[in-house]
Amino acid sequence: MIIYQNDASSFLTSVDDNTISDEITDNFRKTFGRRANGSEQRAWDNSLQRMSGVIRSSKVPLDCGVMIEYCINPTNLRIDFVIAGHDENGDKNFVIIELKQWSSQNVSFIDGVFVVKYSSGRGESIHPSEQAQGYKEYLTDMNETVYNGNVHVESCSYLHNYKPVSNDPLFGKEYEKLLLDTPAFVRGEENMLNEFLRKYVGKGAGREILFEVEHGKIRPSKKLVNYINRLIAGNKVYTLLDKQAIAYANMIYAVQKSTKKTAIIVNGGPGTGKSVVAVNALVALAEKYNVRYATPNEAFRTAIIKSLDPKLKIGENKARFLFSGTGIFSGRKEDLDVIIVDEAHRLKSKGAYHYYGEGQVEDVIRSSRVSIFFVDDQQRIRPNDEGTRQFIKDTAIKCGCEIKEIQLDVQFRCSGADGYINWLDHTLQIQDTANYDGWDGDFRFGIIDDPNELYAKISKMNEEGQKARMLAGFAWKWSEDQNANVDDVSIPECNFSMPWNSHKHREEWAIRDDMAGQIGCIHTSQGLEFDYVGVIVGNDLKYDPATGKVYASYNEYKDTGGKKGLKNDPERLSLFVKQIYKVLMTRGMKGCYIYVRDPDLRDYLKSRQPKNP
Repeated sequence: MIIYQNDASSFLTSVDDNTISDEITDNFRKTFGRRANGSEQRAWDNSLQRMSGVIRSSKVPLDCGVMIEYCINPTNLRIDFVIAGHDENGDKNFVIIELKQWSSQNVSFIDGVFVVKYSSGRGESIHPSEQAQGYKEYLTDMNETVYNGNVHVESCSYLHNYKPVSNDPLFGKEYEKLLLDTPAFVRGEENMLNEFLRKYVGKGAGREILFEVEHGKIRPSKKLVNYINRLIAGNKVYTLLDKQAIAYANMIYAVQKSTKKTAIIVNGGPGTGKSVVAVNALVALAEKYNVRYATPNEAFRTAIIKSLDPKLKIGENKARFLFSGTGIFSGRKEDLDVIIVDEAHRLKSKGAYHYYGEGQVEDVIRSSRVSIFFVDDQQRIRPNDEGTRQFIKDTAIKCGCEIKEIQLDVQFRCSGADGYINWLDHTLQIQDTANYDGWDGDFRFGIIDDPNELYAKISKMNEEGQKARMLAGFAWKWSEDQNANVDDVSIPECNFSMPWNSHKHREEWAIRDDMAGQIGCIHTSQGLEFDYVGVIVGNDLKYDPATGKVYASYNEYKDTGGKKGLKNDPERLSLFVKQIYKVLMTRGMKGCYIYVRDPDLRDYLKSRQPKNP
C-alpha cells in the first residue's frame, strides 16, 4: 500500500503549494480507515519540506519517482521516503530514506537503544540507518522484482535537525559497518546526501521502477528459504514426533491440493507441539508459496526466531522476515498464499487495542488463499480474545472457505503427563475430567509454603544448567520503570519481593540468562516452555471453603484489559483467571512448583495434591 506516489516534479509542486501534507493525510485516511495523528502530520510538514530542498539542490531529474509512506506488503512497516531512478550504467535503483526530526538535545543512548524525548513523552528507537537497512533487507529477501535483480535497493537515513556532538553514539564504532552500507546524513551534510542521490538516480525515469517494486510478488527468495532450512535441519527442538508428523503431513497435503479458499484448524492443548508443527510447515511451504507465520505474542515470536539462530541478534536474523504479528492484515486483499497463525486463541476482536480491521480472524482469512490456525480454546485469557475453534469455523464459512480440522492430542511437555493436565483442569475447576487423581511419568510438582524458598529452588536449577523461570499471575500492577528496577511483585507477610520482567526487553526476557531474576507474566510466557517453572499464585485466585468453589477476585486481578467488562460477570472472569494459571503451570517440561498466597486455596490444592507427583 502506498500513501503517496508521483514524480519528483509533482512532489515539488505540492510542497510549493503547501498541499503535500493535506494530500498525504487524505490518502492515509482512505487507506487505513483512520486519521493520522498529530505527530505524523507534523513530521510530514517538516521533513518533506527538507526533502524538497534536497531534491532541488541535488538536481536529479524531475522524472524520478517519489513514494511517501510506502507500506511494505504484507507488513505494517512504512518507509518514510523513496526516490527511484536510473544510474549512469542504466541500472534501476530504489532508494529508501528514513527521515528523523531528532536533534542532539532530545536524544540519549542506552544499551544500543536511542531514547528520544518528545513533547508528549519519550520513545525508544533503533539507529535510523538500521531501520532503513532493515527495509532494504526485507525487500531484498522477499520481493521477487528485487531479489531477481531487476531493481537494486539502496538505503540511507537523513536527520535534518541533528548536529553531532563529541563522541556522538550515532556514529559510534559499533555502527561503522552499518554506516558503510546505509549512511546517516545529518544537518549540514546535504551536499553529501545530494551526491548519494545523484549516484543512484541521477538519470531519472523512475515512475516505472516504483511500479515494478510495488507489484513485485512478495515471496521468500530461494536464498532465504535455504537459510531457514539449514537452521531447522538437525534442530531437535523442531523434530516432528508421532502425531505431530501426521498433523504436519495432513496440513501440507491440504495446502498443496486445495483449489478453493481454505481454512485449516489445528487444535491442541498445552505441550502438544503446535509450534513445532507450525514452524516445520512454514519452512516446507516457503519453498513454493508466499507464506507468512503470524502470532499475536511478540515475546513468543522473538523466542522462536532466537531458537532458530541463537548466535545472531534479532535485528540481524534473516528468519524474522517470515514472521510477523497478527495486526497487519486489516484492509488487505488475498495477497498471500498461506498465513500460519500460531497461538490463534489470542487473535483480537475489532476495536481491541485500536485494531481497525473487521477482527483479526476475518482479516487473516481474507488476506490468504489458505489460512492455518493453531488453537487451544482453554488458553483464551481476555474477553477480546476471539480465536475460538467455533468462531474461526463460523468466520471461515462466512468467507466461503472449505474447512479442515486436525487434532493434536499427544502430550510432549510436562514429561508427557496427560494426567497432570487433567488434574489441573479438574482441580482448578476448569472442566471435569475422568483422570484427575494423579499422573504417571517423571513430571515433578510441589506446593511450597514460602515464595523465598520457591525462588531459591528455581535459582538453584538455573545454576545447575536447567532453564527455569519464575512466573506469576497478574495480581500485582506493573510500574512504569523500563528496566525491572522496582519490586512490583510484593508479598509483605513473607518478606518477599521481586520485579516483573523488564518492559524494555520483555520480548527477550525468556531467553536471556541475565533476566532469570525477574518474574514473567502470562503475556511474556504464553506459548513458551522451560525445564522448570516456579509459579506464584496471587490473591486474584481464591477458594471459598463454604461453597467449594475456586473463583477469581475482580479487585485483586490487576490486568485492566483482561477484566474489562467483567465486573458483573464473575463466572467468565473466573474462567479467564483459572485458564491463565493453567497456562503458567504448563510451561515446564520437567516440573512445576507453586506458592499460593490465599491460605484457603493453598489448603484446597494441598488436599488435592497427588501423593507422589
